[in-house]
Amino acid sequence: MSSSSSRPDLITTNKIFPEPEPEPESESEDYDDDDDEIDHFDRIPDSLLLIVFNRIEDVKSLGRCCVVSRRFHSLVPQVDNVVVRVDCVISDDDSSSSSAASTSSLAGAGGTGAAHDDDLGGSAGVTHHSPTQVLKNFNEIRSLRIELPSGELGIGDAVLLKWRADFGSSLDNCFILGASSVVLPPSSGVTKCSSSSENVVSTVVGTTIPDDNGSIPESFYTNGGLKLRVVWTISSLIAASARHYLLQPIIAEHHTLDSLVLTDADGQGMLCMNKEQLEELRVKPLSPSTASKRTLVPALNMRLWYAPHLELPNGVVLKGATLVAIRPSEQASVKKDVSDGSWVSTAFEEPYGTAAKLLVKRRTYCLEMNSF
Repeated sequence: MSSSSSRPDLITTNKIFPEPEPEPESESEDYDDDDDEIDHFDRIPDSLLLIVFNRIEDVKSLGRCCVVSRRFHSLVPQVDNVVVRVDCVISDDDSSSSSAASTSSLAGAGGTGAAHDDDLGGSAGVTHHSPTQVLKNFNEIRSLRIELPSGELGIGDAVLLKWRADFGSSLDNCFILGASSVVLPPSSGVTKCSSSSENVVSTVVGTTIPDDNGSIPESFYTNGGLKLRVVWTISSLIAASARHYLLQPIIAEHHTLDSLVLTDADGQGMLCMNKEQLEELRVKPLSPSTASKRTLVPALNMRLWYAPHLELPNGVVLKGATLVAIRPSEQASVKKDVSDGSWVSTAFEEPYGTAAKLLVKRRTYCLEMNSF
């Protein structure tokens, strides 16, 4: 998969903490003196207001709160829980091929905001800012979630592809769950069936077809099934490493961060960093890829599990279900084993966590991949 070497603009349309307009002096003759002197809202303590602001989370709404009063303007930067939702992603290389464009768009993902008539003294119209600019006035962020408008990987409507990656200064681990198609349960509640080559056999919830011994069928290698899974794996790793590269300036500027998540509205991919991983990146800078604006992916050890037909407890059927667990080769011998499924299943929300737990009970296939 190719990727664009030029980094696009980081786009957002949000006003960043503008100073509220001076409140006009009220004419004393129009109001009772006692009512004019008492503002009951001012009796709410700052600590309670900060609880409310932390429940709001959304950076656009918090920005609007800033213009309510000078008090709000001083309190909002102390919020420690912030969600940034990206409005649009614009690549500066629209002539790229489709595969390059997906990575180029990812590198530019990170803007958010709302349109305003002006911004920081700028001319009328929609203005744009990167997440770094939007967040620069927040001083106490501990939990940050950034949500892209969509996943980067172009896949068919019937295809399932989800990934989760954890990073420090480099990739710590990555899990990829995919299926060539997803069949939803019928509303009538009729037992689902699966066609074999010659007969139809009823499936048991949480299992695969009875004649399946856990091995990958020979057709998986000959009909392009393995090649497709390799493409899914490389594409997911490129998307994850590009997101990681994008987060550098935010991590550098916000030393109070304990948790950072970069996800997308489609629920396709999620990059996560905890407090220890964030500190690791500050101490040990990432190694960039020479080919594009992303973090270098190290040499990897991978485990793959496959089921031609997997029915989940809720009746959803995954055809061609595949789970890939990835770790850097240098860590594979010292990290926790994933054979019990408890670690892998926490990477995905239900019902896909259950799918991962069922898949790791099957035969394991080991693969290796060079750094790229």
